[in-house]
Amino acid sequence: MATPIETSRRGAAASRKVLITGVSKGLGRALALELASRGHTIIGCSRDQTKLDSLHAELSKSSSNEHLLFNADVRSNNKVKEFAHAVEEKKLTPDIIVNNAGLAHKSGKIWELDVEDFDKVIDTNVKGIGNILRHFIPLMLPNNQGIIVNMSSGAGRNAHEDFAPYCTSKWAVEGLSKCIAKGLPEGMATVALNPGTIYTDMLALCMGELASQFQSPDKWLSPSRSTSPSELHATGV
Repeated sequence: MATPIETSRRGAAASRKVLITGVSKGLGRALALELASRGHTIIGCSRDQTKLDSLHAELSKSSSNEHLLFNADVRSNNKVKEFAHAVEEKKLTPDIIVNNAGLAHKSGKIWELDVEDFDKVIDTNVKGIGNILRHFIPLMLPNNQGIIVNMSSGAGRNAHEDFAPYCTSKWAVEGLSKCIAKGLPEGMATVALNPGTIYTDMLALCMGELASQFQSPDKWLSPSRSTSPSELHATGV
């Protein structure tokens, strides 16, 4: 069965309200612009107000919908709570959540990395998703429908000695997604998505100049791209 996002690419779906974290750059920004151009309403958050303002201007050019972009760090439960309150006030309960915000770290054994590197990765990639789910699932439950996409990685299904904190965070995303799926009512779903390797600032931090050899977020979103079963792992419907 096609997801609402996939169906929208064929022009068959009604307009959806899509919440995207880490919306101001990389895959989050590209996804927001693509979905807005197809008639969907974007609800986004990021820590960078300048980039949020830039994105809002771009969204306004391609869409007449009233999008909501909010300055919030997903690591802060209080800021996410404020974000959810703003969404509720605007009557913009999301149909789809894309937990895209994430951090990586430079290559190195765990004993070679600063403790701050570990903390930032876990706080963003795991606790950040938890904060979003804590405050937004209750808004979605009365509608008894919705899809939650938690961005995972091949690192969440494999082990890499030089990226232990990042791998740990993505293994946690896989497990969290499975747990959440078991508690959702029929009509809602959680999906842990491995998008493949995409050229972003995060990949450049990990791979340096080699990162530029991989596809850009815009290329990843190309309608001609097909998603292989190994890239899309549904943890529950």
